[in-house]
Amino acid sequence: MIGGLLVLGFGQTDAQPPARSHWAGARHAQRPAGAATPSPSGRGASSGGPGGVGAAEVRDPEEAKSFPVPASVHHRGASNPSVVGEQIVAAGAPSDAEVRKELGEEERAKVQEREALHHLLTPATGGFSVGGNGTIPIPSGVPEAVQRVVAGGNAIADFPYIWGGGHASFVADGYDCSGSVSYALAAGGLLSAPLVSGQLANWGDAGPGRWITIYANAGHTFMTVDGVWFDTAGRSGPYASRWLVATPSLAGYSVRHPPGL
Repeated sequence: MIGGLLVLGFGQTDAQPPARSHWAGARHAQRPAGAATPSPSGRGASSGGPGGVGAAEVRDPEEAKSFPVPASVHHRGASNPSVVGEQIVAAGAPSDAEVRKELGEEERAKVQEREALHHLLTPATGGFSVGGNGTIPIPSGVPEAVQRVVAGGNAIADFPYIWGGGHASFVADGYDCSGSVSYALAAGGLLSAPLVSGQLANWGDAGPGRWITIYANAGHTFMTVDGVWFDTAGRSGPYASRWLVATPSLAGYSVRHPPGL
């Protein structure tokens, strides 16, 4: 239960046959594992990149829950994520050393802050997206990199879902699941090139992180940032937020986190 909202699990792993969505009622498009098909628009799927094990992007089994739109739809273009990360940082962000120095008091304050935040996050009609303008507050008392990741997620929160979007370049007018996660991580200075889901399943350090945890398999990826879920699947509409108020199904995913976070 989050802020009076009953939290329902959602999501299917790529190892399972695609099920009918409990809100969309649509079948998922499937592509054989390992198949990577660049789109004519240049939003091609990546088969490799720095910072992760080479992997071909397979069709996202959660795509139907992400309200995909054709590549012909032109949303406003995104800013370079490094610029977003530099410009949208909460004032007075502490250094990592300062944060670690005050762990005891800070942990108690963080629990209270997260509880207050979850009470403020209400879902948009029709899904699990955060309502309002779809953004979440930049948290205080966390490493600056985490603030920048939140800023990056906010910058593309309402961009449409386009499979392969965000892989030819960070600057795109639509993003798929791994393109979205890659963009937000890049805003935090944690990635220099987009990674596909299979690469994110091996990126960083194993296990959950303190502030950021990434869940990934061959076909889908999402993450939690300071306790809030960031996922393309489960949105309330094609231009609804990627920040969600419900917890996805976590079965079948590798659990990773950025080193030190």
